[in-house]
Amino acid sequence: MTRIFKIEPHHRKIITKPTLLKALLYIDKKVGKVKTPFLLMDGEQIEKKVAVIGKNINNSKVFYAIKANPSIEVIKFLNRRRMNFEIASEGELELLSSLKVSPKRIITSNPVKSFRFLEMAAKYGVGYYAFDSRDEVEKMAAIVPGAMVYVRLSVPNEGSEWPLSRKFAVEMDQALELVLHAKDKGLDPVGLTFHVGSQCTNAANWQTALYKAKALWDMAEKNGIRFRVLNIGGGYPIKYTKDVVNIEEIEKKVNGLINELFPRGIDIFIEPGRAVVGDAGIFVSRVIGKARRADEDWLYIDVGVFNGLMESVGGIKYTYLVEESEGRKKQWTVSGPSCDSFDVIDTNVTLHEPQVGSLILVLSAGAYTVSYASEFNGFSIPNTVLI
Repeated sequence: MTRIFKIEPHHRKIITKPTLLKALLYIDKKVGKVKTPFLLMDGEQIEKKVAVIGKNINNSKVFYAIKANPSIEVIKFLNRRRMNFEIASEGELELLSSLKVSPKRIITSNPVKSFRFLEMAAKYGVGYYAFDSRDEVEKMAAIVPGAMVYVRLSVPNEGSEWPLSRKFAVEMDQALELVLHAKDKGLDPVGLTFHVGSQCTNAANWQTALYKAKALWDMAEKNGIRFRVLNIGGGYPIKYTKDVVNIEEIEKKVNGLINELFPRGIDIFIEPGRAVVGDAGIFVSRVIGKARRADEDWLYIDVGVFNGLMESVGGIKYTYLVEESEGRKKQWTVSGPSCDSFDVIDTNVTLHEPQVGSLILVLSAGAYTVSYASEFNGFSIPNTVLI
């Protein structure tokens, strides 16, 4: 049976035509043979993003942040294309180790690392580590003596849909103190890192961050420490429900500022996650129920907050494509399958009314979906299929 979806103009603005066509062809062939929900990942779209990211920043090295989507199919695909990787845990290191990824292609920008992870990373030969506290300096000096380290600087996260500024990073004076302490402890403070926030739609954040990074860079040099690595983190946005600033525009602005502010020949590290895989993914889900409650129309689907769409809790909103039906458009509260009232994905979502059993596609769902998923309430973690 051919599945028919009503594709509207706003869908075409969110996801590329090739990715959508590949997904629809796969669904026609496989639905009924593959249990929903599952995540489709378009390898060609991932490859396009890999080719774009870093292209407009001189002397840049791109490290995919594995946490965005650690599916083995995705990691193998990226490894075959010689992608570098950013990791934060022993599990992520074990994944790369199973693929025999060279330690020269691995960095870790988690500022607070477990003892076991540091021990494993030291044994594996990982060279670069982030930090933002004296205790972390002490741990690294004991477990990875002589390691190349970079301090995480606090920068504004306004305009980012997933801010990261509270849990990590320090202001300039404390950052300088930590850099000097790291040097005294025998570590090699090679530079600094910052993060403008995930899904950053405000290009000015990078400008503010780079001026602040330049101030710390100069402070370090005045104290006898010559940095050679500038890690600008991640944050490149993708389209969820609307247009966003594109990667080329961000990078040209960043590259111009780096050339203006920093010495020639330094290494620029970039850590994209969402931007590599986000718009390559489509969740294939199914409508499992409908209800009218307190003047609201509720739509229940078989992927929810706990088994794939956790970022909806933090404010990420998705675009949906429903299997065509005769139902008129309504405002829906979209909910997941669990028995927990927290499992509400979105409210006031305008959709044609589907039939129970119809498919519903969640677009731009390749990042921070399966990586967050759990088996809460007995629902399985969705499979990932690379097409």
